[in-house]
Amino acid sequence: MAIERMLPGWARWKRGEPWTVGLEEEVMLLEPDGSPAWRSEDVLTRLDDDLARHARGETHGLALEIATDPHSTVSAAASQLRHLRAGLAESVRSLGLQAAVAGTHPLARSEEVEVSPGARYQYLHSTMRELARREPTFALHVHVAVPDPELAVRAFDGMRHHIPVLLALAANSPYTRGNDSGLASARTPVFQAFPRTGLPRAFGNYDAYVEAIDVLLRCGAIPEPTFIWWDLRLQPRYGTIEIRVMDAQTRIRDTAALAALVQCLVRLEALDGFAEPEDTPEAMAENRFLAARDGIDAQLLDVCRGRKVPAAGRLATLVDACWPHARALHCERELQLLAHLAGDPGAVRQRAIAGEPAGLQGLLHALQADFSPPRPRLAAAA
Repeated sequence: MAIERMLPGWARWKRGEPWTVGLEEEVMLLEPDGSPAWRSEDVLTRLDDDLARHARGETHGLALEIATDPHSTVSAAASQLRHLRAGLAESVRSLGLQAAVAGTHPLARSEEVEVSPGARYQYLHSTMRELARREPTFALHVHVAVPDPELAVRAFDGMRHHIPVLLALAANSPYTRGNDSGLASARTPVFQAFPRTGLPRAFGNYDAYVEAIDVLLRCGAIPEPTFIWWDLRLQPRYGTIEIRVMDAQTRIRDTAALAALVQCLVRLEALDGFAEPEDTPEAMAENRFLAARDGIDAQLLDVCRGRKVPAAGRLATLVDACWPHARALHCERELQLLAHLAGDPGAVRQRAIAGEPAGLQGLLHALQADFSPPRPRLAAAA
């Protein structure tokens, strides 16, 4: 505790129930024809009090974020996310709009982008200029509570090595600006137009992590720590590690599968340590690119063996290591759903739908239909 009293206020670690999980999902707003609806402020004013507590604006005017409470199980978090989606779908319909989830809007162009009027987003526009008007992107963020900051840094350093597999599995954004990008996750390079993004370095201990961010605060580079947009970051005010590299998932069952994997991996790395430290920064950066390009079909560099290995094979190894933690966290069912996601990934589904006669318009209608389907359909899918 003496060490924590010496830390800056923002870095004081909130200690709560360990390994709880919370989900944040970025949602796109659509006009009836599927085109971007730059009306996030209109929507926010129409939400009831309960939903408003779990929703906020984003940088671009067609985006909202909905966030669950922390839950002890992934199942409970996914159930709340389903409830939040249903409430948001009803609210936007009252304005003649629709909502959908994917890593990018397939048709949005930067020259059409409207930055949200909120103070945070206007600050972004003033400091990053036209970078703030890049094509909008939509991510899934998973928070996992860790009991103390040193364990959190241990988990942070280990989770860095799993970023390529998480990105490959979650890739759900092949289209941007009306074209097939050739990537499984076009969101990844588009989002990197922002500063302070990408794969962070390892820190080794909490003091080093705090100093790396606090120097940016002291020098006035950023107003507060959430202006760090790395693939993963620590959130001391919540007592969590936040994994941010994944594309937003169209189907809630895919979100639940990814959340279970993240929750288990964080616990695994914090308590046991599993990642292979032989990975070099150069290999990790290359694997991140390969994952964004090829998704779960990627062939990743294996430094130890001196060759490439399938991302799907690495995933299988991670899932095997996670099973004891899945039993402790009661997320075995959600972890099993990873097999369905790996066999039917978002980018592949999008390309299949867009290849039908209705093209990208048909894809947008399919994304809308999957946002909040009727409960019986969800039960059948599960």
